[in-house]
Amino acid sequence: MLLAGYLAMVGAIAGYAVVSGDRRFVATGDSFPGTVTSVAEVVGYFTATLSGALVIGALVYIVTTASPDDRGVLDANSFRLHCFAERVSWAWLASAAAMIPIQAANNSGLAVSRVISSTVLGDALGASQMARGWIAVTIFSGVVALALRLTVRWVWHCVLLIPSLIGVIALPVTGNAGQGPNHDYATSSVIVFALAVTVLTGVKACATLEPPSEQLRRRVLVIELTSGAIALLYGALLLCLMLPPTSLTGSDYGRLAVVGAAALALVWLSDLVILLRSRTGPIHWGNASATASALATFIAVAAISAMAIQTAPALLAHQFTAWDVFLGYEVPRPPSVLRLLTFWRFDTFVGMGALVLAVLYVAGMIRLRRRGDDWPPGRTAAWLIGCLALVFVTGSGVRAYGSAMFSVHMIEHMALNMFIPVFLVLGAPVTLALRALPVARPDHPLGPRGWLVRLVHSPVTRFLSHPVTAFVLFVGSLYAVYFTPLFNTLVRYHWGHEFMGVHFLITGYLFFWGIIGVDPGPRRLPFIGRLGLLFAVMPFHAFFGIATMTMTSAIGGTFYQYVNLPWLSSIISDQHLGGAIAWGSSELPILIAVIALVAQWAQQDRRAATRSDRHAEASYADELDAYNAMLKELSRSRR
Repeated sequence: MLLAGYLAMVGAIAGYAVVSGDRRFVATGDSFPGTVTSVAEVVGYFTATLSGALVIGALVYIVTTASPDDRGVLDANSFRLHCFAERVSWAWLASAAAMIPIQAANNSGLAVSRVISSTVLGDALGASQMARGWIAVTIFSGVVALALRLTVRWVWHCVLLIPSLIGVIALPVTGNAGQGPNHDYATSSVIVFALAVTVLTGVKACATLEPPSEQLRRRVLVIELTSGAIALLYGALLLCLMLPPTSLTGSDYGRLAVVGAAALALVWLSDLVILLRSRTGPIHWGNASATASALATFIAVAAISAMAIQTAPALLAHQFTAWDVFLGYEVPRPPSVLRLLTFWRFDTFVGMGALVLAVLYVAGMIRLRRRGDDWPPGRTAAWLIGCLALVFVTGSGVRAYGSAMFSVHMIEHMALNMFIPVFLVLGAPVTLALRALPVARPDHPLGPRGWLVRLVHSPVTRFLSHPVTAFVLFVGSLYAVYFTPLFNTLVRYHWGHEFMGVHFLITGYLFFWGIIGVDPGPRRLPFIGRLGLLFAVMPFHAFFGIATMTMTSAIGGTFYQYVNLPWLSSIISDQHLGGAIAWGSSELPILIAVIALVAQWAQQDRRAATRSDRHAEASYADELDAYNAMLKELSRSRR
């Protein structure tokens, strides 16, 4: 049935491409590449997008519903979905690879046969951001396909979610959302939207192929409802940015948006009705209704695919400036403390994630309190400080000016890599989750607490959190990003800023987790070794700062020249200031970490001394009892 639904959607969108003809090319002033190439683009886009959704849906379904054995090997039901994901992953790889020349041909206005058979493919790829996006999709889908062939263990399906999700978002961020005014909002929003639609579509399809047991129906339904609600919310935000109200029904883009939104809303409402009915009885999982719901998500994906291959009306009606292209907003005045505090462009991806993490943490703490258990207020304060600082750094003028100036970018970098992770680690979120989450019963599948325990003690976590690995990632990524051409690419796009922010936050968390972490995890170094590791970082940051301050060539110079801030007299001078910030600002988070480490060291010594005193007192009492017993025996023998 799912295959029939896919073929029906292919027929529908292919028919749309034939009927629309060169209309979408005329609107942008591009050359029409021919009917075959135009149809191949929309069909290939839909096929690759749906394949990626099915793979991610299978991975999410396996991770959340599997009952692995003690070795972590999947159960029979999950293994069937694993085989399904493996087959579809090769289709994802093949369709993504085929889309590279097809996308390049469409964006160049040439037939795909001409692009492949001539020497213009390289130039066509260089001129098409979306074609380069398909290269990234091909790479990550290939990694997933190969890995699924090699493993059947639960933990590796968790790991494979990372390249799968990157492969899914690699394309949307290069399309309409990454262009023009407010593309910072649009890029952050399309990341969340693409992930939500992908999970919803994939989980719906997998629930049709492998219906969940009665114990798991509510869990699957909650995943679908959550992803559907997020998709609708962020989809509405994207439409506000991409579609003027007058174009809602007056353009192909608007009509497709109405179809996609209606399909997603119908799916979400049907899931909500099922959940509400479950309050009075068990959840009824009908195969017919589940299949219909999955096919409705296919309609939404088809509409989104047809929208993605054409330029959004809001971009057609706007005269672009350099700031629109490279920033998405205007920065007409130089930064000041007041502007850094008040110039807000809220990050709907990382910033919203920080708020969600803060709410979940507080909910876990309240759950403990209601149960009568204590939770240290210092840990709560540390976590909330870290989350609020993350919201501020990614949504205030620090990010807005940091995207245009190297010096302010280094403030953002140091906060994300060194300052915020210290507080997040001291918040001990894993310990809180393990205490607040319920323990699954022996006859039930793994729950969130079981997933967390397996992940914390998995070989992957042991490797990443090993002191040597964490140190190399923490220090090496600093040089790999800024002293290679990688920064020139990342600084150009808003998705690059999001990638750098997430990467530096994770590497900082892994490093400080091994130094001052309270959460359970792999074996840590002795306290003196951790202190030495902290001080070992300082020369590397000092050298980076000095090197940046003395360089005569500009890091990311091409980008900063295009931005051309009128009040910035010298890009090199701004870079030198950024190097001084990187050098000087590393001392404060190191000092906070040293204080926390010394406090933990002293606390451990006090506990050891207390245990030693108790042992000594117990030993003295045993010796005294033995001496008294001996005296009693002597007195009896004299009698």
